[in-house]
Amino acid sequence: MKQEPIYVEINITSDLDTLWEYTQNPALHKKWDLRFSNITYLHRKTNEPQKFLYETRIGFGLKVSGTGETVGVINQHSSHRVSSLAFHSDHPLSLIETGRGYWKYIPHDNRNITFITQYQYKTRYGLPGRWMDRFVFRPLLGWATAWSFDALRLWIEQNRHPKTSAYCGFAYVMMCLFFSLYWFHQGFTDLFLEANRIAAAAESGVGILWMVPFRRKWLFHAGQICIFAAEAFLQSGILLSVLLGTLTAAGVILSLKLPSARHTKRKRKK
Repeated sequence: MKQEPIYVEINITSDLDTLWEYTQNPALHKKWDLRFSNITYLHRKTNEPQKFLYETRIGFGLKVSGTGETVGVINQHSSHRVSSLAFHSDHPLSLIETGRGYWKYIPHDNRNITFITQYQYKTRYGLPGRWMDRFVFRPLLGWATAWSFDALRLWIEQNRHPKTSAYCGFAYVMMCLFFSLYWFHQGFTDLFLEANRIAAAAESGVGILWMVPFRRKWLFHAGQICIFAAEAFLQSGILLSVLLGTLTAAGVILSLKLPSARHTKRKRKK
């Protein structure tokens, strides 16, 4: 079955020239876009498409590289702008073989700009590659695109550098992992030392929820703060409960400041 193109839309408060510069300048583009670790524009002649090289680090010292070309169109008879893109990779680690897409800039009277991308690509490695793309790669790529768009919005609107957003995001994930392991440990303790299966199941469930992204997770934080506050009130490990409650509260503040794919629109209007 043919996959739908990846589509992401976001509203950014900015003037059009600023947004154009942040997205068309490769030195700025690579700082907010999770999909690229490096972008290098190649020399071009007049009236030729802008060709470029790109690299994406995938961890463990490995990286995927490819080539592309882009054309930015400024319509003198309209306030809209469009930038088209074509890309290709021969790298053996690249699931993407070829693809193309566009960026569209639609300004409004209140300095809001609707920034849209849509792109589609062809995978390699036959049926295994298509299944890997459908269930793993494409969802991650769509999320990375949406997260990056919101990181760009925060950079332009609030002067919050994408590197700061990335560090905060990493810290928040580590905090979630810590509390997930904490509740799993509590669950195993209740199961094997206290033989309390109900408590063990509940605590293990909380551990699972800590690693699941969902809307209004701050309510989950608030519930945990209440649990630690009750433990401190009952004088059951007061210092530990206060420390864990404080860490949970800090996580609430941190989570509200992070870029989020949920701040974008992922479905095109029909």
